[in-house]
Amino acid sequence: MPFTLIITLLSFFNGLEGWETFASVRFELQYIDELGGQAEMPIFDEAILAKNGQPLTLRGYYLPLEYDRRTIVLSKMPYASCFFCGGGVGQETIAEVQFAKNPRRFIPDEIIRVRGTLKLNNSDFDHFVFILENAELIE
Repeated sequence: MPFTLIITLLSFFNGLEGWETFASVRFELQYIDELGGQAEMPIFDEAILAKNGQPLTLRGYYLPLEYDRRTIVLSKMPYASCFFCGGGVGQETIAEVQFAKNPRRFIPDEIIRVRGTLKLNNSDFDHFVFILENAELIE
């Protein structure tokens, strides 16, 4: 069974949502002067550009990689299979979540649901490509 099919089935059975929004984004390796090397840069199509600045709900796995108390990382994949751990998946499977107010504490791999405003990022290397701003936890 191909890896992508396994990922799709895992997401379906876990009730994950919102990640299909990022599926059309391609990434191209480009040289970035600021970084002094190459990086995978997102190529946004019309469909996702139309969703920039719009509300989005994501349901995914909490990764213990906080920037600060209000900013967390949400993943389509569990920690052991996530983008950072070499799970064979790309940047379209992770999102930065910036809460409007301090959320409760989460445990690694806890599945949470959040709603916020989608911000697409292709220039600020201190942040992820997909950001949910002013997010709230949906219990």
